[in-house]
Amino acid sequence: MTTESKAARPTLPASPPLTERQEARRRRILHTSAKLASRGGFDAVQMREVAESSGVALGTLYRYFPSKVHLLVATMQDQLQHMHETLRKRPPSEQEPGARVAQTLMRAFRALQREPHLADAMVRALTFADRSVSPEVDTVSRLTTAIILDAMGLDGPATPEQLSAVRVIEHTWHSALITWLSGRASIAQVKIDIETVCRLIDLTSPDRESGRR
Repeated sequence: MTTESKAARPTLPASPPLTERQEARRRRILHTSAKLASRGGFDAVQMREVAESSGVALGTLYRYFPSKVHLLVATMQDQLQHMHETLRKRPPSEQEPGARVAQTLMRAFRALQREPHLADAMVRALTFADRSVSPEVDTVSRLTTAIILDAMGLDGPATPEQLSAVRVIEHTWHSALITWLSGRASIAQVKIDIETVCRLIDLTSPDRESGRR
């Protein structure tokens, strides 16, 4: 995106923080969305049924989430946040940063594997997302980045080269998830791909880079 296009975009006012009651309502909606998706995937998540099962008016649901895609991307945010908390409680046991990231991402992958319909619904929503869902999609990306950076166990900030490697790993992980969901890759192949791309972490470490000079 060019500087001019960024400047031309109007600045949107920040959304006010949710009250405790509103947050509880939002939690119910996300829980219902995940439950319906787990049962029947993307098509099973119908906004009217989500509203009824969550105990909110349909108009209220649309104020929180303007479309099913917004809702399912937010559901993925919620799932990643829970996953991040779980991974922090049980950090990876490998010594090298690349191996730690690979171990972490495979644990996350296996968590999604246990809920294939839910995983498919969330990935389809990401695929269908247009510019109106950009903030939510960006949050999913930031959460994935945070999971990877935590797994790396760095002593200081990541270098630009390491951040570039993280982005490539994110793309590969997402692609691997899609190919597995479509039946075009086995879990064994996903593991190989993830372990291979995670070697970029070690290749871009400052110690390795300084050793080349």
